[in-house]
Amino acid sequence: MIEMAMTVITVSSKSKRKGYTFEKEIETFFREEGHKAVKAWGSNGKSLGVEEDVDIVVNDSFYIQAKRRKALPKFLELGNCHAVFIREDRGTTKALIPLDFFIEMYNEWNQR
Repeated sequence: MIEMAMTVITVSSKSKRKGYTFEKEIETFFREEGHKAVKAWGSNGKSLGVEEDVDIVVNDSFYIQAKRRKALPKFLELGNCHAVFIREDRGTTKALIPLDFFIEMYNEWNQR
């Protein structure tokens, strides 16, 4: 007789379920690209020995915070551009790029 352990994930709200699903989607994406990816238990990076706001760790050194929204502001749409750069006043500049473009750059960077 073979005994199998089952892990049951209970997510209390629709919002948390949506966030959990998105984090798993990103973790799976990186794994399918051949990278080591680990999702933090309970979306808490402390479970992986990193800062609390980290949701996913890729290749032990690349930290991801995953945010999914029903809709993004229209000004974040790429249109005919490759990237959108955004910054709040006196803040740091951030880049919004398509995932396929990002993974090409990440794979190249990771091979160095």
